[in-house]
Amino acid sequence: MTTFDDRERAFETKFARDEEMAFRVIARRNRLLGAWAAGLMKLTPEESDSYAKTVVHAEFDEGGDEDVVRKLIADLNAAGVAADEAQVRQAMEEQTVAARRQLMEAQ
Repeated sequence: MTTFDDRERAFETKFARDEEMAFRVIARRNRLLGAWAAGLMKLTPEESDSYAKTVVHAEFDEGGDEDVVRKLIADLNAAGVAADEAQVRQAMEEQTVAARRQLMEAQ
């Protein structure tokens, strides 16, 4: 039975590691998205950093990416930057790849 117990522990450890990595990728992606949007809105470096943090926190309002997409579209449009859902989702995909790459390089 110890072989099965060892396999179970190994699967649980891998699952926990994968979930932690997914969380870190999403948090990093949201920070990068915030920086991307801040650049479009022409915010100062201090404002950009603060704004990126608000985008990261928007993820915790609801599950999934919808709250982040809505926030970015609303904020960009309020700042006079024409943005639609397709543009934001494209940036989201690009920043997901960048976030994953950054985290893999850091390991």
